[in-house]
Amino acid sequence: MKLGLEPPDHAIGRSRGGLTSKLHVATDGKGRMLSAVLTAGNINDTTMMAATLEQIRVPRNGKGRPRTRPDRVLADKGYTSKANREWLAERGIKATIPEKSDQAANRKRKGSSGGRPPAFDAEAYKGRNVVERGFSQLKNWRGLAMRSDKTARNYMAAVQIAASLAWLKASFSNTP
Repeated sequence: MKLGLEPPDHAIGRSRGGLTSKLHVATDGKGRMLSAVLTAGNINDTTMMAATLEQIRVPRNGKGRPRTRPDRVLADKGYTSKANREWLAERGIKATIPEKSDQAANRKRKGSSGGRPPAFDAEAYKGRNVVERGFSQLKNWRGLAMRSDKTARNYMAAVQIAASLAWLKASFSNTP
């Protein structure tokens, strides 16, 4: 191993803020975690959408296979790409992802050959704050917010414990 490089099992990479990692999370409509993928900080968000969504497994009431596809995906600009939109469309999943300004400018510069702008439901996108509140709930754990665990395995274990406690708290509270 070269000096200064982190082993792959640490999921730490150089970003603008220094050595960091990223947690890609899919949540339900109440901000509870359904799946999570941890990557190094230098990994592009766009490339991790499919991997994050493919991990979703929601058990059905009674018999049947677990549900693996959401009805709609609300994502921030970090996940916008033609490939992601096509991947979601192939699976019949509605996408509400804002378009990056440089992508919109590039499309407009091409004129009629640039294609149509992707559909964007501003009213549905207002529900994205639920995802941010879910992150905030996880970050209440100082060890998760600061990434104090050295290995990705230990960090993800702490994330799963925090998410499990959030599910239990929601199950036993009277508030919706």
